[in-house]
Order: sequence, then C-alpha cells, then structure tokens
Amino acid sequence: MPSWFGRINKRIFNPMELRKGQRPVFRHVGRSTGETYRTPLDAHAVDGGFLFILVYGPGADWVRNAMAAGSAILELDGRDIPLDSPRLIPMTDAVTMLPTDVKPPPAPLRISQCLLMQESQ
Repeated sequence: MPSWFGRINKRIFNPMELRKGQRPVFRHVGRSTGETYRTPLDAHAVDGGFLFILVYGPGADWVRNAMAAGSAILELDGRDIPLDSPRLIPMTDAVTMLPTDVKPPPAPLRISQCLLMQESQ
C-alpha cells in the first residue's frame, strides 16, 4: 500500500475504528515518545500467539514500536492479551499458519512479511 494511504488511515480511519470498538486493538509504546498508542488491526490466532499481516510493511510505526519494545498488548474480546517475542516472518511461511477461514492477501498487494508474536507466559 502507498505510504500516503497509511498516513490517512492512521489519522482518519483508525480513530473511527477505535470508536466503533469492534476490532482487535494492538496497544504499543512509542520508541521515542514513550507514549502508549492503540492501533486497530486484524489479529489471527495461531499456535501460541498471533499473526499480523503487514499491509503497510515492516516500517509501520506500530511494527517498529513492537520490535523495539519486544512486547505489546492485544485488546481482544474484552481482555488484554500480553504479547512478546516479536519477529518478522516471510508471507510464504505465514500463509501456512493462517486459519483455514482466512484468505491470504491478494498477490498485487505484494505483502512480503508478517509479524508473529507469542502470548506471554
């Protein structure tokens, strides 16, 4: 996705989604600000954790924040799920991990990586 669309999404559509309260929310701490941010995302449950498809690539702020902190919180169905051990994995590996009811992103989007995080013990 083009970076300009990501900026629009971050400032206009994400706040709308947060107000609706119907999607999983990824809570993360800013690398330089130390502030807590909330980003609505699709979270796919996989063995021992969650997989996030990187529509805007690994350079998205929320991804860089999670990688730097080594942890985040997933707000899902009224509970907070602590996550740790973030790692980028190739989309080819992620496709094999996705639940059968989740379709992989269309090839024209050229998504090459996903973020995999484990539930904290």
